[in-house]
Amino acid sequence: MNDANGQREPWPLTIAVQALGGQGGGVLVDWIVDLAEANGFIAQSTSVAGVAQRTGATIYYLELVPRSVLPADGRLPVLAQMPVPGEVDIVIASELMEAGRAVQRGFVTPGRTTVIASSHRTYSADEKVEPGNGIADSAAVLKAVRAKARRLICDDLAALAVRNGSVISASLFGALAGSEALPFGQQAFEETVRRAGVGVEPSLRALRAAAEVARREPGEPHGDSMVTQAPALPARAASAEAQPLLDRLRREFPEPAWPMLGAGLARVVEYQDLRYGSEYLDRMADVLECERRAGGAARGFPLTTEAARQVAVAMAYDDVIRVADLKIRGERFTRIRGELGAAQGDVVQTEEFFHPRLQEVCSMLPRRLGQWLEASPRTSAWLSRRVDRGRRLRPGTVLGHLQLSLVAGLRRWRRGMLRHGREQAHLEAWLEAARRVCAHDPALALEIVRCRRLIKGYSDTHARGSGRFDRLMGAARALEGRVDAASALAGLRTAALKDASGQALEARWRMLELPDKA
Repeated sequence: MNDANGQREPWPLTIAVQALGGQGGGVLVDWIVDLAEANGFIAQSTSVAGVAQRTGATIYYLELVPRSVLPADGRLPVLAQMPVPGEVDIVIASELMEAGRAVQRGFVTPGRTTVIASSHRTYSADEKVEPGNGIADSAAVLKAVRAKARRLICDDLAALAVRNGSVISASLFGALAGSEALPFGQQAFEETVRRAGVGVEPSLRALRAAAEVARREPGEPHGDSMVTQAPALPARAASAEAQPLLDRLRREFPEPAWPMLGAGLARVVEYQDLRYGSEYLDRMADVLECERRAGGAARGFPLTTEAARQVAVAMAYDDVIRVADLKIRGERFTRIRGELGAAQGDVVQTEEFFHPRLQEVCSMLPRRLGQWLEASPRTSAWLSRRVDRGRRLRPGTVLGHLQLSLVAGLRRWRRGMLRHGREQAHLEAWLEAARRVCAHDPALALEIVRCRRLIKGYSDTHARGSGRFDRLMGAARALEGRVDAASALAGLRTAALKDASGQALEARWRMLELPDKA
C-alpha cells in the first residue's frame, strides 16, 4: 500500500508463518489474530498445507490493519490471501530449513523483513536416505538468511519450550513479542495466552524466556548438531559388576582413546551383556597391539580410536530384537509425551508399523535351522506368504506391549542366532584386513576401518550398505602397495556415502581404473 508520494505506508503488516505438522502453527496464528483484534486491528489469516516432506509443512499468512486508519465511510480493506515475494514484514519459521525456504520463495527482503527462526532441525526424507551424512549445511542456511533479512532472531526455540514445559508455538510467540516487530507490548501477548486458557502457565514461561532471548538477538548456534563428542571416561562404572571392565580399559589402553572406548563399551554392554563388553575389549586389544607395532603411539593412536567407534557399532548391529526393545522403553514414552506436551492425565497412544520379511524370521532362528529354511524353496515360500506382510502394533496396549516384549526378550539367545553368526564373521574378516594392512600401511588400515560407516540399519538398508562395503574391501585389496592407496580408498568411501544411487561411486571407481570385480 503506497501513499500519494509513492512511499510505502506501514499497513497492512504482513506475516508469513512456516511450520511443520504437529508444531502448533495453527495455535500460533490464532494467538496472533486474537492479539491483533483485541488491540484494535483487523486481522485475516489463511493457510496452505504443503506436501509432507517431513511431517507436512504449512504456510500461514496474516495481514493486520489498524481500524484507526480505515476510511470514515466504514469500508473494509481487501486483504491478500497469500504472501507475495518482497512484501512480507515478518517471517516466523518453526525450524531452520523453513527459514531457508522462506528466502528461496522471496519472502525475506533486505531492509524490510524480520525473521524469527528456531535453529533446531527436523530432518527431511531426502536428508535421511543418503548412505552418509546427508544433512543440509545449517551454517550456510543461516548465512543466507542473515544476508537477506533486515533482522534475524535465531535460537533453539524448541529446546527452550521443552525446558519450560511447553511447546514451540509458545516460544515463537514470545520471540515475536521480544522482537517488537508488532506494535503491541509483551503484556498484550501474555493476555492473549491467558484468554486462550490452555496450558497457560507453561506457555507464559516459554513466552517470557523466548522474549528475553529475542531482545538479546543471539547469533548463530554454537557447534555442529551432527557432531557428538564422546563423553569423558567416568570414574566409576554404573554398576559394581561393570567396574572390572572399566578398570581393564584404563589399565590396558592409551588415554587418548579412553573417551571413545568408554562410549563403545557402554554401547555393547547395554546392547547385550557384560560378557559382550569383554569381547569388545578383546577385539580392541588386538587392534591396539597392531597399531603399537606400527608406531601408532607417535600419531596418537588414530586407528584404535576410530576402531573403538566402528567396532562398537558393528557389534551393536540393528536387528528386530533391538528395534522391539527400543519401542517399549519407558524413556521413549516419556520423550513422546514431552514432545506432545501431554499433561499427566492425558492418554497418549502410539502405533508402530512392522513389515517382517522371511530374512528377518530366518535371522532370529538357530543357525542350522535358519540355514536349512533359507535353502528350502518350498518351505520358504509357504512361510513367506504368512509372515511377509505389514503389521501395526500399539505398544500402549497389553497385547501390543506383550508381543514386542517377547521379541525383545529373545536377546538372551541372540548369540546362537543365524544373523549373529554372520555379523560376527563379517566383523572378524573386516578387522583382520585392517590388522594385516596396518603392519605396512597404517593410513590404509585406518581407511579400511572407516569404511564400516557404510553399514547401518537393518533389512534392505543394511543389505545395500553391506554390498557397498564389500565392494570397497575388494578395492582395498586391489589398492594395496600403491602410494595413494589410503587417499584413493577414502575417495571411494566418500563417493559411496554421497548418494543412494551409487553413481558417484561408479564414477570414482572408473577414474581409479580399478577392476570391475575387485
